[in-house]
Amino acid sequence: MFEILKKKELNSTVTWMEIKAPMVARKAEPGQFIILRTDENGERIPLTIADYDRDKGTVTIIFQVVGATTEKLNHMQEGDFLQDFVGPLGKATHTEGLKKVAVVGGGVGCAIALPVAKKLHSLGCEVHAIIGFRSRDLVILEKEFEQNSSLIKKMSDDGSWGEKGLVTDALRALIEAGETYDEIITIGPLIMMKFVCQLAKEHGIKVIASMNPIMIDGTGMCGGCRLSVGGKTVFACVDGPDFDGSLIDFDEAMERNSMYRNFERHKHEETCNLYKQEAR
Repeated sequence: MFEILKKKELNSTVTWMEIKAPMVARKAEPGQFIILRTDENGERIPLTIADYDRDKGTVTIIFQVVGATTEKLNHMQEGDFLQDFVGPLGKATHTEGLKKVAVVGGGVGCAIALPVAKKLHSLGCEVHAIIGFRSRDLVILEKEFEQNSSLIKKMSDDGSWGEKGLVTDALRALIEAGETYDEIITIGPLIMMKFVCQLAKEHGIKVIASMNPIMIDGTGMCGGCRLSVGGKTVFACVDGPDFDGSLIDFDEAMERNSMYRNFERHKHEETCNLYKQEAR
């Protein structure tokens, strides 16, 4: 059993939790993920490791409430215990030897981008962080990005925070102003990553995208997390989650990710109604 030590709300739909998981914390690296279950009858869901503390034996997760399990998880409190917390899984993001990198995050994907930026910054890499949200109300981890980047560009769809526009607008402006990068690392909604990767490809810059497709077992056996990269089938849980963004078939990935959207919405509403009934 894995204790929830701390919990806080980052915005109306995103929650931060610190979990006691010493064996996971001992091996965790940026880019890797865990699979958890809230209870013995719960489904398995993957969540990227947002931070870790080897000395304290803790792992931080940040999640958006979108389905039944994240709704259940969000109702758990400090002192409660998770049934399972398995990891670290997947391959760590490559950070060694990079001198200058643009880290591009969107929405709750910024929770995954932050540990990458933090690790690069600690290695002496010049980090240009480009982070985007729909509006000011949805911003998370602003101070943390400021502390772990040499330059930060803040973008919002409606202009209520930072500059109005998309992360690709900021990235294009930096490249056209003469900034050169060893690599661009992008993490966020699939449609955002698709266009970040297209822009990088236009300018001949290596680009890495962190993929989070449908996932069940986390060992490559179920095949649920398959992607097409460079015309070959790969599995995000064991071959990734990081891949060469110029080779990913994003259209296929978006189509597969939407397969269970209606089912997920229905189960989320069902779970919300159960909590409402219990509260009466």
